[in-house]
This record gives sequence, C-alpha cells and structure tokens, in this order.
Amino acid sequence: MAAKSPPTRPLPGERQLSHEQEGTTVPESKLDLPPVIRRTEVVAICLVGLLIICIITGLYLAKALFLPITLAFIVGTMLSPAANFLERYRIPRAVAAVLIVAAASAATSFMVGLIASPAIEWSGKLPELGALLKDKLHVFDRPLAQWQELQSMLGGPDTLTTLYLPKADWVQPTLEFLSPTFAEFLLFIATLILFIASWRDLRRALILNFGERAWRLRTLRILNEIEEHLGNYLLVVTMINVGVGIATGLICAVTGMPNPASLGALAAILNFIPIIGPVAMFAVLVVVGIVALPTISAGLLAPAIFAVMTFLEGHFLTPTIIGRRLALNALAVFLAVAFWTWLWGPMGAFLSSPLLIVALIVKEHLMPPDSPQLPED
Repeated sequence: MAAKSPPTRPLPGERQLSHEQEGTTVPESKLDLPPVIRRTEVVAICLVGLLIICIITGLYLAKALFLPITLAFIVGTMLSPAANFLERYRIPRAVAAVLIVAAASAATSFMVGLIASPAIEWSGKLPELGALLKDKLHVFDRPLAQWQELQSMLGGPDTLTTLYLPKADWVQPTLEFLSPTFAEFLLFIATLILFIASWRDLRRALILNFGERAWRLRTLRILNEIEEHLGNYLLVVTMINVGVGIATGLICAVTGMPNPASLGALAAILNFIPIIGPVAMFAVLVVVGIVALPTISAGLLAPAIFAVMTFLEGHFLTPTIIGRRLALNALAVFLAVAFWTWLWGPMGAFLSSPLLIVALIVKEHLMPPDSPQLPED
C-alpha cells in the first residue's frame, strides 16, 4: 500500500482557501484583483442614463401636453374616494365626476376671487407704493451707505446707490407665467372628468395586463396604496391649509393689516406649494406690512407670527397628522420641488409632493428592503 503524500505547503506569494481541498493553493495576486466590470453593464448604465435624459427633455418640451394630463391623473386619483362615496348612494360615476369637478372649480374660483380684486388694486398703485416703501426704509440709508463705502474701498462695483422698484412691467409676464393657456385648462378639465369616470375600468385593465398572479396582486396593492395615500394627503393638506388661511386672516386682522380675508385666502393657496409657498407668503406679508402700517416694527409683526406658525405647522402638525408613512424627507421634498418647478413651473411645485409619494410607494413594492436595517437612534 502506497504511503499517503503529505499536504502541500503554500509557497511564498500563495494563500490557502478554506473552501478548497487541503493542499489547494491560489496565487495571492488573483485574490487582490478588483471586480470585473463587464462592457455590457457599462452599456446598460449608459442607455438608462440616456433614456432618463430623453424622458426629461420630452417632458420639458411637451409641457403643454404632459402637464395638464399629469395634473389630471394626480388630482383625479386624489378625488376618486369622493366618487366612490357618491357611488354608494346610487349616483352614476360619470355624474359623480362632473359634480366633483364642478364643486372643486367653484371652490377654487371663490378663493381666486378673494385674491384678484386686492391684487389688481395694489398693482395699479405700484409707483406710489414704491415711493412709500422707500420712505419707510430710510432707516437703512446709513447701513447701505457704509456698505457702499466698503464696496468702493474694496474696488467693487458701485451698484447699490438707490432703492429702485420697477413699475407694473412685471405684472403681465407674471400672469403669463402663472396662468395656463385656455387650451391646457380645457385639456385638464376634460381629462380629469374622464379619468374619474373611468378609473375603475382603467384599474381593472392595468391589473389584468399582467399574466402572473403575483404581479396582479402587487399591482393591485400599489394602486390601492396610491389611491389611499393621495386621497388622505389631499384631505389632510386641504384641512391644514384652510386652517393656515383662517389663522393668517385672523393674524392680519388683529395686527391691522389691510384685506385680511384676501391675505388669508392667498396663504391657504400658496401653502399647497411646499417650501416656496410659505416663503412667498412671508415676503408678501413683509411688503404689505411695511407699506400699510405706520412703523416697520408694526409691519413686521404679522410676518413674524406667520413664520412661527408655518414653522410649527410644517415641522410638527403636518408630520403628526399625516403619519410616519407619509412623512417625507425634507431634503427629498426640497429637491423634488426644485426639479419639478424647473421643469413645469408653479404647477410642477404643486405636483412635487404627490409625485414623490407615488414614487416611494412604487419603490417599496418593487424593491422591498430585504437587507438588514440599521437600528433607529
């Protein structure tokens, strides 16, 4: 019987692997090689990047088409629970869709009517309001002069000489920027009514489009969660914004601001736009307060109270009512607002949070967190 050969010892520069048979060695240089990046993976990543760029470009160039349709889909999904409620009382879904859209349009028209009259009145007085604002801000003449002197000493441009407020030249471009065209409005209304009326058929067709039962159930869960969360989001945010509008109107009335009802309605509407809306409302209150009230301290009282109120509402009230499931990351909300505002303007800012909610729900179902989670602090 032949003697068993002794196990092979690793030579210098070689390492023994634990999962291999005893005596099998692998050169150490092979273990230290970086992971191989295949050409097909690089091509796939580049193609996905090009696809995303093409989609963004198409959405930007075809804004007149995609914005009303997307807005109708999001608003229609939010209002679908109301149509389901009316259907329980034997109201046909098509009739329910028309009633819901008519009621929403009437409420929006009422809010816009509260704002339109004072806005037109103030826009006609812009030259004298500019002179009054300049006179009120005379206390800043000395700091501005010192800043101008510092600029001249440092060799900077001498541009901060006088406070200049443009006249009514900005009104027409602003209205053109904020107001959609009549054709886009008709497209939105028609798509919204048809979407609410045919939402059940669209759901059924989308679910049955998948052959496997698992994918059908997953699609059903995604659609149910999107409808539930967007409906709750609209209800909660509307109630909160109405409360913000009423509180702003009371603050303006107590502090002596003009047109408190109009300012309250404007605050309620602007609060639908995350981050940008409250900041814009704060700026409006600052300008109106300084112009309308006798002293700067009195004019800044209402904006200061409004800033505290919106801070508490945004950081405590809204997250508590909506819940942790819909509590969105502040950075994600800010980036979404920046992106959709750049892409589609103010209406894009309004759509940013609902679209972010939809994206998070789809991501949770298509890419569930299978990996271990970090413990909470």
